[in-house]
Amino acid sequence: MAQHVRDIMTSDLVTVEPQASVAFVARVMRDEDVGAVLVTEEGHLRCLVSDRDLVVRAFAEGADPDQTTVMQAASDDLVTVTPDDSLDRAVQLMREHAVRRLPVVDGDQPVGILAIGDLAIERDEKSALGDISAARPNT
Repeated sequence: MAQHVRDIMTSDLVTVEPQASVAFVARVMRDEDVGAVLVTEEGHLRCLVSDRDLVVRAFAEGADPDQTTVMQAASDDLVTVTPDDSLDRAVQLMREHAVRRLPVVDGDQPVGILAIGDLAIERDEKSALGDISAARPNT
């Protein structure tokens, strides 16, 4: 059984620049089949933005998707873990901050992302969330 974040994190990162429009970011999410992207500037992590952030903080507010930057839609509360953090620590942070994804960093450099689905598959792949997370999406 995996013990550390590095054992189950996704290291295939999708990143955008802070000045990217939310329309552009939405298309990136669609094309890359991801629900969150990391916002980086010169290789340094600025924030994580999820599909929910785009909907709640931009689209639902009537913001112009082509003029609104991803930074305007992103949450201010950035919670991260390191590759060497324990999975128990990651779970604790997800619960404490009510987040479903944690950027994995080495200093301020993103090296991965850990999603609640990754944890569900690792901890109990037969659970409903584990089963759903392990399934390949129908496209």
